[in-house]
Amino acid sequence: MGWWADFDRSEVAADFARIAAGGLDSVRLFLTWEDFQPTRHEVDQEMLDRLVTVADLAARAGLAIVPTLFTGHMSGVNWVPGWALGGSVRDDRFRVVSGGNVSGAGLRNWYADEEITRAQALLAGEAAAALAGHEALLAWDLGNENSNCVVPPSRSSARRWLQRISTAIRAADQTALVMVGLHMEDLEEDRRLGPSEATEVCDLLSMHGYPIYATWADGPTDEHLLPFLAQITRWLGKGREVMFSEFGLPTYRAGDESRERAPEQSASLLVEEEAAAAYMQRALAALRGAGCAGAMVWCYTDYDPAIWAKPPLDVAIHERSFGLWRADGSPKPAVAAVQAFTGTTRLNPPEHLAWIDIDPDKFYADPRLHLRRLYRRYRQSEGVLPARGH
Repeated sequence: MGWWADFDRSEVAADFARIAAGGLDSVRLFLTWEDFQPTRHEVDQEMLDRLVTVADLAARAGLAIVPTLFTGHMSGVNWVPGWALGGSVRDDRFRVVSGGNVSGAGLRNWYADEEITRAQALLAGEAAAALAGHEALLAWDLGNENSNCVVPPSRSSARRWLQRISTAIRAADQTALVMVGLHMEDLEEDRRLGPSEATEVCDLLSMHGYPIYATWADGPTDEHLLPFLAQITRWLGKGREVMFSEFGLPTYRAGDESRERAPEQSASLLVEEEAAAAYMQRALAALRGAGCAGAMVWCYTDYDPAIWAKPPLDVAIHERSFGLWRADGSPKPAVAAVQAFTGTTRLNPPEHLAWIDIDPDKFYADPRLHLRRLYRRYRQSEGVLPARGH
């Protein structure tokens, strides 16, 4: 979380070289909000210069980048600049960190607060101008699981916000592609900014999915959950292309005693590295079969033990080890699964989804119920019945 403020060009170049050698072709980056926008009236020019440097390094490594704005939510914490606090929005699941410290303040809802929206449009426009026409730019992401920070008070406020921010980007770069980081909870609940709202503005729909967080999945390595979420997203989004921009597993090495010392809740989420590699292989094939525009793994590397005592890693133990590479730079077995998939041609999305038996406008009448029910129908249609009931 501190890499923009403590910037090391050679470190970024080495990371990108490792990523490219691992068979990956793109990297999603997180623009920590308070680093890039220290006040609501000011975008930090030095950070924008660093962003351009990162894009240049990515291009040299043969990688595309997806910069993610307003981060915001990441790894179990909401990282928010002090000037965007002072509101009434709170989510007891996620601590707020501002200025390096845990804050008890509520968030201002940027879908309803004109001052915050104006500030976000400023950052979006200036960041887009800095990278306008850059060969490494794949798309802009308008936030990482934004609904874990704040939820729009209405669908109309969500649409206005999407239009405002995307317009700021496209005014600076007419060729820019835009998506917004939706996640599984945006399907499980009606958070008023889902695929149907995003598709009106975005060039790509995005979805994040993790069986470890889905009580209705068939265990932590249920790869079938991912294509199901992708196809539901495309269906609700009126056929728009889907980039599955987050999936992965927190892992442990066989014989690693640290797992035994971890809190039970976190330890139960960890998957042994070889099993995680097998999941990676199956998940990539499943997402290809769903016709996704692409798939992005969460995440590049495990977190360095030097920051384990800081939020969120002090509490969210499992967040430490989602990486394809370990913190010491050594590859986990899942890297070989990614390398084996390199160069695989894309498939078209399935044309007929006979397992969907309702209209999209009925889905959000009870999204959690319909999602569970449709997942059962999906598994049956695929000829793959879950080992246990949902």
